Amino acid sequence: MELNETLRTIFARKSVRHYAEGALPRASLELLVKAGMAAPSAVDQRPWEFVIVTDPAMLQSLGAALPYARMTASAPAAIVVCGDLRRQWGGPDSPIWIMDCSAAIENILLAAESLGLGAVWTAVYPYPEKVAPVRSLLELPEYIEPLAVLPVGVPAGREKAKDKYDPTKVHWEKWQ
Repeated sequence: MELNETLRTIFARKSVRHYAEGALPRASLELLVKAGMAAPSAVDQRPWEFVIVTDPAMLQSLGAALPYARMTASAPAAIVVCGDLRRQWGGPDSPIWIMDCSAAIENILLAAESLGLGAVWTAVYPYPEKVAPVRSLLELPEYIEPLAVLPVGVPAGREKAKDKYDPTKVHWEKWQ
């Protein structure tokens, strides 16, 4: 079966942790966030909030504070995806924001790939040792929960897409 453009983008997506030097246009970063906002959300509540970081000092601080997101320090930008606990379906104690914001993250990652950019999903929530410095550095109010930091930039060309299809994880009609 021949793949269409959308499927080619999905299968080409990879986690990019090494970036070429140079700033990203503001319009590109806004387009990535717009793609994130096109994601589905429970009862269309859209609880997401996005903090776009391009300041080199802040990128350095985020990279230093997050051991698994050290590449943020060398990225030209990062998008911090957060959930507004006041605007999620099910009330402030519901975990639905995590699913809604995760859908937004995947849209951003696919949009980055489609634009020739690279990004990687680095988890912040539910780890208090990661949430606290992100909350502090970005001066987030208590009702805004940081879910992930997505460093983004032009790929330096090191990472390659992986074929992750595993037919042993597919079950037809019932568990087999």
